[in-house]
Amino acid sequence: MTRLVRVPLADQVADVLAERIRAGEWPLGAKLPGETTLALQLGVGRSTVREAIRRLAGRGVLDSRHGAGVYVTALDAPEDWDQVLRRADIVTVIEARTAIEVEAAMLAAERRTPADLRAIRGALLARDESGRSVEDHVDADTALHRAIVVAAHNEVLTEMFDGFTARVRRAMVNMLRLRPVADEKMDQDAHAMLVDAIVARRPHAAAQASREHLSALKAGFA
Repeated sequence: MTRLVRVPLADQVADVLAERIRAGEWPLGAKLPGETTLALQLGVGRSTVREAIRRLAGRGVLDSRHGAGVYVTALDAPEDWDQVLRRADIVTVIEARTAIEVEAAMLAAERRTPADLRAIRGALLARDESGRSVEDHVDADTALHRAIVVAAHNEVLTEMFDGFTARVRRAMVNMLRLRPVADEKMDQDAHAMLVDAIVARRPHAAAQASREHLSALKAGFA
């Protein structure tokens, strides 16, 4: 059965503007018409145009300059996260998590502060609560891993993690419904080992614990 996906109007407008840029209507460095003009051309509200411009600015195609207007800064952009992740299978998702989280675990062990440790320990404890739904488990697990990423004190890694996990939450929920964790205690112990390495300032041990946990998760779906 074909799955229908509702595309937000702002995304549709962003795609139209990007196509007009690629077609040469506005060359590199050109100033776009104002929001009111674009809204009339496209038959949408100004707020939708504004959101579409914001999304294209985030992809590096446009630059919104306060008081000066919106300018073309690139003629194309890499495919956005949503399109990539819609095609991704769960193994690909876990591989991407590994790329982010193993490095973050190592940096967290080097840079964590007392406040970071409180957040990480609290998240580990919350993750161990029983009787939760699959959705609650995924959210608790994500909160722990995010606390570790934040403790790395690298804004780019945090932004990548946030942008990534928000989009793959449903995939993780579906994954656990299909194949629940075989041994919840062992799984929790693996996370505790990761936390212990961060607490002890052992970066290589933290990276290894993170990699082993995610590799075991990947093995179940390969």
